[in-house]
Amino acid sequence: MNILLVGSGGREHALAWKIKQSPLLTRLVCAPGNPGMAAIAETRDIKATEVVRQVALAKEIAADLVVIGPEVAVEAGLADALEAENIPCFGPSAAAGRLESSKAFTKAFCDRHHLPTSAYRICDDADTAKAALDHFAPPYVVKADGLAAGKGVVIAQDRAGAEAAIDDAFGGSFGAAGARVVIEEYLEGEIGSLFALCDGKASMLFGWAQDHKRAFDGDEGPNTGGMGTYSPAPVFTYDLVEQVRTRLVEPAFKGIAADGAPYRGALFVELMATRHGPKLVEFNARFGDPECQVLMLRLESDLVPYLIACATGRLNEMPEPKWRDEDAVCVVLATDGYPGPAKAGSVIRGLDRDFGPDVVVFHAGTSAGADGAILAGAGRALNVCATGEDLGQARERAYGAVALIDWPQGFHRTDIGWRALGR
Repeated sequence: MNILLVGSGGREHALAWKIKQSPLLTRLVCAPGNPGMAAIAETRDIKATEVVRQVALAKEIAADLVVIGPEVAVEAGLADALEAENIPCFGPSAAAGRLESSKAFTKAFCDRHHLPTSAYRICDDADTAKAALDHFAPPYVVKADGLAAGKGVVIAQDRAGAEAAIDDAFGGSFGAAGARVVIEEYLEGEIGSLFALCDGKASMLFGWAQDHKRAFDGDEGPNTGGMGTYSPAPVFTYDLVEQVRTRLVEPAFKGIAADGAPYRGALFVELMATRHGPKLVEFNARFGDPECQVLMLRLESDLVPYLIACATGRLNEMPEPKWRDEDAVCVVLATDGYPGPAKAGSVIRGLDRDFGPDVVVFHAGTSAGADGAILAGAGRALNVCATGEDLGQARERAYGAVALIDWPQGFHRTDIGWRALGR
C-alpha cells in the first residue's frame, strides 16, 4: 500500500514509526514531515492546510490511504476534498471535526445529545463574558472557541485573572480562535484521555492515557498542548471505561451521524473522572499529542488495517486491538518560554546517541539546519518516550535518555506519571 501521512509533529512521527512497521506498507510519504520522519519515510514540503496540494500529492503517489494527523487539516476540509476524489481517508470531515474546532458547537452538541459535561456560557464579546463569570465560582475556566494549538484554555484562580484572560482572547491573543469564548464550570477530579475509532457507523475503543497539561512540575504554570503522558493510566478502571463508552463515546458518534456528519477516524475524549462519573472536558477530532506517542509504543497490533477499516467502513470486521503488557512514558522537551513567546532556532545536540532498545525519540517541532544540525522550533520540540515492565522502569529509561540530550535552551517536566506513582 502507498500511504500519505499528513502532518509534521510528534503525533505524526509516532504514527509514521508505527505505520512503517506494517507488512502491508509499500511506500510512506509524509507531508510536510520533519527531520525525524525524514529518516524513515519520504517527505514533501506541503503544509497540512494546503488542501489542493495535499490532494494532488495523494494522486501523484497513487495513495491507497491518506492519514490526517493534525486538527488544522481536519478543519481545512482535507477529508472532504479527498472523498470528492474517491481517495480513502482516515480523518473526519470538517463538519464532524467541529467537535474539536468549535467548543461552542460541542457544548450545544452535548446538550442536544445528553452528554455529561460542565456547565457553561458562550460569549461573543468581553462584557458578556465578564458578566457570565457571575454564574461560576473560582477557579474560572476561560476557553477560546476555536483551535489554538492547545493553548486557548486559561484556568484563573480569581476573577481578575479570568477577566484578564477574557481581554486577552478578545484582544487577539488567539487570533480568530478567540473571537468567541466559552466560560465553563471548573471540574474537580482526575483527568484522562480515551481514544475511539469510528468508520461512520461502527466504533471501538482504542486505548487510553493520562496527559500533563500544565507547563511545570506539580501541575503548576500555564496550560500547554501537553508536557508528557503515560499509558496505561490507573484512573481508567473497567467501570470508568464502560461509563465513558456508554455515556460519551457511543452517544457522540451516534449524535454526530444524526446531525448529518458521520465520523470517520479517531476521536479523542478528554474527560474528568468526577465523583458524579465521567464528564467531558473536550473532544479532539484526531489522535492526541502527546498521547498518541505512548499508544503507538504499546500497540501490538498492526495499525494500518485499523486505519483502512475506518476509511472504508469495515471497522466491524476488525478484532479488538492487542496491547503490549508494558507501560510507556513520554516526556516532552520544549523551548524555554513555551507556551508563551519562545525563540526558535536553537541547536539540539546528542540525538545521534544510542538511547537503548526501549527508548524512541519522536520529533515534535524541529527543522534541519546547516550540516545536518537539528533546530528547535518555538514550542514543543521533542518527545522522549520509553517502555518498561512497569511505570517506574519506563519513566527511568525516558528520563535517562533526556539527560543525554544537549539542549540548554529547552525545558521539561520532571514528574511525568506522578499521579500513578503516588497511588
